[in-house]
Amino acid sequence: MAHKIFRILAPIGVLLASLGAYAVLQATKPVPSQSQEQARPSSVQVAIAAEGDVALDVRAQGEVRARTTIDLVSQIAGRIVAVSPEFVEGGNIKPDVALLRIEDTDYTLALQQAEAQVADAELAVEQALADADVARKQLRNERNPSDLALRKPQIAQARANLEAAKANLTQATINLERTQLTLPFSGRVASISVNVGQYITPGTSLARVFSTDVVEVRLPLSNTQLASLGLPIGYTAPSDGGLEVDFSAEVAGEVHHWYGRLARLDAAIDPETRMLFAMAELADPYGENMSKQGMPMAVGLFVDATIKGREVTSAVNIPRGGLRAGNMVYVVNGDGQLEIREVKVLHTSGELAVIASGLKPGEQVVTSAIRNPIPGMPLQAISSSEG
Repeated sequence: MAHKIFRILAPIGVLLASLGAYAVLQATKPVPSQSQEQARPSSVQVAIAAEGDVALDVRAQGEVRARTTIDLVSQIAGRIVAVSPEFVEGGNIKPDVALLRIEDTDYTLALQQAEAQVADAELAVEQALADADVARKQLRNERNPSDLALRKPQIAQARANLEAAKANLTQATINLERTQLTLPFSGRVASISVNVGQYITPGTSLARVFSTDVVEVRLPLSNTQLASLGLPIGYTAPSDGGLEVDFSAEVAGEVHHWYGRLARLDAAIDPETRMLFAMAELADPYGENMSKQGMPMAVGLFVDATIKGREVTSAVNIPRGGLRAGNMVYVVNGDGQLEIREVKVLHTSGELAVIASGLKPGEQVVTSAIRNPIPGMPLQAISSSEG
């Protein structure tokens, strides 16, 4: 019996002993040391917010167009007998120099006839005056002679005929002058519609031409850009010139610059774009004011325009890359941590952002990208430059 009990209790004892040994081992095993590793700071590029005087230059783009573009139309009928060598696309137009000539034989004859009519009308006036003088002498003893008897209506009619004849003479002279088509301004030929030998009638379109004395560029401005210029809506420049404008464009592989003036601002805001348009001008773009390489600011050219705006003193400015969407900036504070701030922006350009408030001179502004920026995250500035 005892042997049987031993056989039952022996395995139980072994199990209990094993559990006890395991518990002792667990209680006495060494505990690994706990170490709290600090987050490694992210390396970022920074620029120092600088304070200084800044010119609020405004940049815009637009297409060069002529101030005056017209269709050259004939006012008389006739056959074209000669054209100027400049009557071609791109031809150079000089003031009062004939571009083409219409056959003038009929108009010369009409002028001679008109001159003869004037001579006849003058003679008729003299005859009417002489007849009136004779009638007055004959009727000097008559009491209250009629105007008709005194030849007064005949004189009036003769004088009216003379005025009509002179008007016909003037018209004939003008028509003869119109056989040579000229323009009162310097310009260029954009396209031609007729040539030598063609018969034309009044109203026939001969060519499309544009003036080259002044070209214009229409520039869209935002509300912020308008504030940078410091000009009111509807502004018109004084006679001695407005704000300076630097036009630039790449032509034939080279960058060219031309220097004009801001002439005026529109008096109304565009209802579709909510932009205000400015008009900048350049005088004599094909002559005196070509670029230094000799390139004209040609009509149809798309140009960049930099308008010299007002100057702000003691302004805080940073590189344009330091300004984030929503007018936010990332600042590395004195503890090397990230601060995300909203700032008030006074002006932006391709290189600078001018800050009105929210940033102090000397603070470090992050100019490089940060993944998942979180306020308070540690940062390390790896480079620093003046803003």
